Parts: sequence; C-alpha cells; structure tokens
Amino acid sequence: MDSWLHTLPLVWMTVLVFGATYLVSFLLHRFVAMLSAGSAARSFKALSPGMLPPLGIIFGLFVAFTAAQVWNDNDRANAAVNREASALRSVVLLASSFPGEPEERLRTLVHRHIEQTVSEEWPRMAGSAATLSIIPRELSEALRTTLALTPASPGQEIAQREIARSLEDALEARRQRVLVSHAEVNGTKWACLILQAVCALLAIAIVHGENRLASAIALGTFATGVAASVLLILAHDRPFTGDIAVSAEPLLQVMPEVKAD
Repeated sequence: MDSWLHTLPLVWMTVLVFGATYLVSFLLHRFVAMLSAGSAARSFKALSPGMLPPLGIIFGLFVAFTAAQVWNDNDRANAAVNREASALRSVVLLASSFPGEPEERLRTLVHRHIEQTVSEEWPRMAGSAATLSIIPRELSEALRTTLALTPASPGQEIAQREIARSLEDALEARRQRVLVSHAEVNGTKWACLILQAVCALLAIAIVHGENRLASAIALGTFATGVAASVLLILAHDRPFTGDIAVSAEPLLQVMPEVKAD
C-alpha cells in the first residue's frame, strides 16, 4: 500500500476504504445485471451457490494470516519501546549510586537520548526512514562514561555493572524498534487479498443475479466485511505510522520533563 494511505487520519481512511469497496461492489452488481439481460443469463444460472463458501473461507484465511503478521509486528514494536524505557529507567535510578557529576552526566545523556528519539527518530520511523547506520551517540557516551567510573564500594561495583547492562539492553531495544519500523504487509499480499475479495464479490453477484435486491443485499453485507477487514489491517500495517501508531509515551515517562512534539 502507498505511504499516503497509512498517514491518513483514521476517519478519512475509513471513508476511503469503505467508499472504494462499496464502489467496486456497485460496479460488479451493475456489470452482472447488464450481462444477465443478455445471453449470459443462462450461463450464470448454471453456476452453483456452492462456490461461495470456499471463496469466503479462502478470503477469511487470507485476512487471518495477514492480520497475524500485523499483530505480531505491533506486539514487537510495543515490546521494544517498553524494554527501552525500562532499561533507561534503570539507568536513571542506578545513577544515584554515583552522586555528583557522574550521576548528573548519566541523567543528562539519557535525557538527550529520549529528546532526540522523540523529536527526530520517531518521525523517521513513521516514514520507514530510520536506519541502524546511525548509532545513538548519547547511549554510546553513557556506556563509555559508565565503564570509566571507579567504584568505591561493592555496591557501586554492582551498580556500575547493572548500568552497563541496562544501556546494552536499551541499545538492543532501540535496534529492534528501528527494525520493526520497516515492517509492513507487502504488495503481493495486498494484491492477493484484494483479488480474492473481488472474486468473492463477483461470485455473489452472479449467483444472485436473478434477484437484484437479494444481490444488492448480499453484496453490501459481504462488502462491509471486506472493508472492515481491510481497514483493520491497513490501520495497523505500519506500527509507527498513523493515528493509532505505537507511542513514545513509555520513553517520555522516564524523563517527564521531555516534551513530545
């Protein structure tokens, strides 16, 4: 699907998806009605209604498999953000074991990382433009600062080790977050899903061709289901894009003074 579709407000996305689906259904209804008035009517009567259940089942399977991918991508995105936020929270809390300049330095670096992530990296992820080629400078500097500390007690040794581990967890979570920002349903899956829906709609129109009202009701009902399925997948297709995208709120809660754009 094109990027502009994913960035539409949810209301307009709904209008577009349902409108396009109903338009296709109406055109199929008129097309079959026109052919039914001619020599094709006898051929249409020969088609068995038994073809509808298999077509519907295949469409349902397409939706289920595609939706499973989308849910998994969103779960991975949420898990990565929560893991990163948890790791950074641990760094902020453990930094108090090194009062004075080291603590202030670590807090400042975490603050800058969250600020840069929310203001710069999040928009890039929304456009699937974030890359792993850029290493977070603030987290790297925080790790170097931590490793350069000289513990004065066993407690500080443990804190230093845990801060380093938390920073490594944050870096890994950020890597997963950037990777999942590129996840989406590819064009082939969308094409097959839409083609299967059109085939099912066409079969419904043909099987009910003798009764225009029954055909319209059946087409409208199935078209509503198709539109709802497509909208559900499209709205969640890219985890960091759209009105219901994964939020940076867990990171902002680590440093409440950081303001989201």
